[in-house]
Amino acid sequence: MIRLAEARAAAQIAALWSEMILHTTSTFTSEQKTERAIGAMISERKGAVFVLELKGHFSGFVTFGPFRQGPGYAATVEHTIVVAADAQGAGHGRALMQRAEAAAREAGHHVMVAGISGTNDAGIRFHAHMGFVEVGRMPQVGRKWGQWLDLVLMQKIL
Repeated sequence: MIRLAEARAAAQIAALWSEMILHTTSTFTSEQKTERAIGAMISERKGAVFVLELKGHFSGFVTFGPFRQGPGYAATVEHTIVVAADAQGAGHGRALMQRAEAAAREAGHHVMVAGISGTNDAGIRFHAHMGFVEVGRMPQVGRKWGQWLDLVLMQKIL
């Protein structure tokens, strides 16, 4: 059900992520993800990109990578999780996050950070349920569709 992403998953990840980009303010970017960029991410983040398959159907992914540059931040990672609408509410997001957290711990990371749009109430609730704590709120640092957006920072000590 949850496995490490392989290069062949790049198109599916790009499509799901781009769908979110096009239709929500859950991410501030308006630039769609490409299969090539996702393929490069999978290659660069060995052991840090996982996909969810339900009955042979791609239904979501989670990945983590560097939080900031420099050796002082090496033990901190930031993650992205996207679950298809038809797979939400059944514990699949929780399973993906648990797998990512375990992999991050195994890789020696100490803290996982979530940067969540202030408009994404479900995402904030999900992360709180997963044990993430809100550590900051940055008003109006993002802009999409002519709207100023807050960034909610949450973290979990692994």
